Amino acid sequence: MNLVEEALKHTTDTKDCLIGAGVAARTGEMFRNLFPGEKAVVVADANTWRVAGETVERSLAEAGVRTEKAFVFTNPELFAEWSYVIQLEEGLRGVPAVPVAVGSGVINDLCKLSAAHLGQSYLSVATAASVDGYTSFGASISYKGLKQTFDCPAPVALLADVDVLANAPKVMTAAGYADLAAKIPCGAEWMIADLFGTEPIIPEAWHMLQDVLVEQLSDPEGVAAGKPESIEALFEGLTLSGFAMQAARSSRPASCTDHLFSHYLDMTHHTFQGELQSHGFQVAIGTLTMCAFFDAFLQMDLSTLDVEHCVAQWPTLEQEQERARQLFSQFIDPELGYREITRKYSDAGEVRKQLTLVRDNWTDLRDRCRRQVFPFAKMQQLFKAVGAPADPADIGVARQQLLSMVPFTQLMRWRINLLDLAKRACIYDELVAKVFGKGGAWEVG
Repeated sequence: MNLVEEALKHTTDTKDCLIGAGVAARTGEMFRNLFPGEKAVVVADANTWRVAGETVERSLAEAGVRTEKAFVFTNPELFAEWSYVIQLEEGLRGVPAVPVAVGSGVINDLCKLSAAHLGQSYLSVATAASVDGYTSFGASISYKGLKQTFDCPAPVALLADVDVLANAPKVMTAAGYADLAAKIPCGAEWMIADLFGTEPIIPEAWHMLQDVLVEQLSDPEGVAAGKPESIEALFEGLTLSGFAMQAARSSRPASCTDHLFSHYLDMTHHTFQGELQSHGFQVAIGTLTMCAFFDAFLQMDLSTLDVEHCVAQWPTLEQEQERARQLFSQFIDPELGYREITRKYSDAGEVRKQLTLVRDNWTDLRDRCRRQVFPFAKMQQLFKAVGAPADPADIGVARQQLLSMVPFTQLMRWRINLLDLAKRACIYDELVAKVFGKGGAWEVG
């Protein structure tokens, strides 16, 4: 039994998955088995219709599946935004057919949320190894300028034709590699949350991805060259990431501070050379930054941490709320930080317990994190080899700008992260200085 078949035992939404060369031609067979007697409607954009949509529709016809007229987005600037969800819903409403999403992350997320709103299941045919969202249980959509994850079921089934994936634009594949690599520092932050007891590690979700993650990231040169076996391994990792989220009913297995840097850039409408940057490329910089933070963090010795001193310095909830309000006062959502810090604030007694656990378990935590997290230099080299951003400047972000984003990432989500631990342990300023100060990975000139 392969990894995907084993993972499907723990998924809540996805019942079947097929990854391999030429499998787009088997869409009709899979659809007929999963939706006997139902009609299908292909959802694509102009590019994905050309590379796979026609093949999928032909496969459906050959399997005896009746189809409605395909819904093809024509806007070349299409992205995962609420207005396109509404547009797709209006196109599908009243159409007695199961949507078949043919595309990458944008088409999949638009179809996922639209189908959920219409009370319909859907099937996904991937055209690029660009994201892990194909099989995740939610859709990442911009709504009123804010990037949000809307709860909705994952596809009932996923097909990924390696021949199609290998011919996708290299920047999309590099973005997928970076998105998968983010699970490395993300895993270490999950260890911290697990120690604190805020989000315990779920063994099924952890092992289905983390046990094979290093191997699936081991051939960036092959991924860059479009080698089918390397692309297949990458896509398998992205698929398992989505399955892990289904198993956990949370994005915790796949996302932490690394993704918050990307969310910040989304919410501030960041562009480079006149273009929005891909999710994966933005996550690449967040991932490198977190690897640099872990490099600095793991050089410290918290086994002698003065817990009572740290507790005495700990701010009240009201002080933290005020800090959040001031920081976010000019943000697109001025109350975002206030809401999130209110959810994750711990009182002094709880902080004492958390820091005592860190101090008393420091050797174990440090050693586990060292085994988990790639050093900054290694991750940077992997990104260079695969063609992903290896420096903030590669996506048009100045180092001073990146430094200014750090306080936002600590406050903009309720999920406990490394920066939260650093705040509690009174090492936050030291940690930031080691990364952005003289000699740091992102030294600010």
